[in-house]
Amino acid sequence: MCPNCRAFITTDDKVCPYCEIQLGARAIDQRMPDAILGGLIPHARFVTVLLMVLNSGFFATLMLSSGNAGNSGALMSIDTQTLYLFGGKFSRAIWYGHEHWRLVTAGFLHAGLMHFLMNSWVLFDLGANVEEAFGAARMVVIYFVSTVTGFLLSAWWTNAPSVGASAGIYGLLGAMIAYGMSHRTMMGNMIKTHYSRWALYGLVIGILGFFPIDNAAHVGGLAGGFATARLAGEPSLLPWRERIWTWACAASVALTVAAFGEMFVKMSPLSRP
Repeated sequence: MCPNCRAFITTDDKVCPYCEIQLGARAIDQRMPDAILGGLIPHARFVTVLLMVLNSGFFATLMLSSGNAGNSGALMSIDTQTLYLFGGKFSRAIWYGHEHWRLVTAGFLHAGLMHFLMNSWVLFDLGANVEEAFGAARMVVIYFVSTVTGFLLSAWWTNAPSVGASAGIYGLLGAMIAYGMSHRTMMGNMIKTHYSRWALYGLVIGILGFFPIDNAAHVGGLAGGFATARLAGEPSLLPWRERIWTWACAASVALTVAAFGEMFVKMSPLSRP
């Protein structure tokens, strides 16, 4: 894939036949990176797999904690108190307790096994597409921003507790819709239509009430991901532009770590009255 116009090219091309930009060894290396951990983690899904590992670890921790608290059905349904302790979205805690870090931590928690498996399934397929289109650094920023905007709208809209990766996932959908809109071709239109349908189907399922879905978080995540993707654009050959998004990625990771640090401080017995 050409690093400038993102068109599909061959590894033998020295000049992109579409945008006519010079392709050096660096560009070819970017298109064909080495496998990670001997191929255990596909490079095209590195951030995606990393997110899934984090989500898996937190779900296992939630399940064990909920079970130790006396919840015999912790595998399928985590109790509300455990979700609160580990940083779920609780509107009163966010607005009145000033625990804004919950807007981040809630995106890494799940309320039960089916909730976790469904989000993991969608994230695995969708994440690879976003990483291919926008690169790892931009994907991290898109996922972070959409998680925050998703739970921010949810906290404003309803007092009901909420957790899940779906706010960030809808942000990735918004990013792919933005990607399709930026390519005014038949393929771009197909991408935009495809992912718009994904988003619409999910929202309709939530509206019809087949499952307890937080549509406010989905809408907020979709908007956040779309806006961030439009601002970020696609990877380019301009070093200063790429450095900006590398720094933004580092800031997103740092803020996520800080949010969980706040969560652990809140959980500490020394912090309780």
